[in-house]
Amino acid sequence: MRSSSNPALTRSPSFARGAGGAADAGPVSVDPLEQAYRAPSATARQTGRMSVESVVERTAVLLGVAALTGAATWVFDLGALAFPAGLVGLVLALVIIFKRLTNPGLILAYAAIEGVFLGGVSRFFETAYPGIVVQAVLGTAGVTAVMLALYRSGRIRVTPQFTKMVVGATMGFLVLVLANLVVGFFTEGGLGLREGPLGILVGVVAIGLASLNLVLDFDLVEQGARRGLPEREGWFAAFAILVTLVWLYVEILRLLAILRGD
Repeated sequence: MRSSSNPALTRSPSFARGAGGAADAGPVSVDPLEQAYRAPSATARQTGRMSVESVVERTAVLLGVAALTGAATWVFDLGALAFPAGLVGLVLALVIIFKRLTNPGLILAYAAIEGVFLGGVSRFFETAYPGIVVQAVLGTAGVTAVMLALYRSGRIRVTPQFTKMVVGATMGFLVLVLANLVVGFFTEGGLGLREGPLGILVGVVAIGLASLNLVLDFDLVEQGARRGLPEREGWFAAFAILVTLVWLYVEILRLLAILRGD
């Protein structure tokens, strides 16, 4: 199985080629999701195996939890908690990734903490640019739908070359962002990657990379389900998708703010 630039999926041995699964004995169809959607309906709980359907359901649950805590943060004006929640969420995400955890409670806790972060950040941007949050939410949903449609139609195929390109570009972008953060401690605005025309370019690149990471995630989830991975891996896959969606939303929000700024 091809590797993903989403660290949550790459750190899980179950999503690597050669992981044990009922479908390992035969070749994998090149038509993404087609076999899974044509197969008789069965829940992960009934089969004891991960399914595309179960990952979709668990992703919806995680998004719902994040939305609830985000709404509470917004309504009760708890924006001061956004930065601490962002740090705690980052640490928790790294623990889940590097410890390869599939504990539903821990993953739900991550979603709740991310909701606090997103709620605080969203209220801040909404105060500065009224209507921007609705635009960012619609943009995130639209990009996700388009990338899923392109993947399912076969217009975007996850080949080894495609994967290497996305992984390499994502790693390079993360290094650049970290460098900008470090420089920002000593110089206001850092390297200027989030301001003016350069900020717009960087924002477009970031959104593009997040979108391509979604394609890799779709492919790995579909193949993981087809290989018959254990049911618990569905929670980990849903967590991985949530990580990418949060990245995509924040980048769209940031780009819209630059475009609407002075």
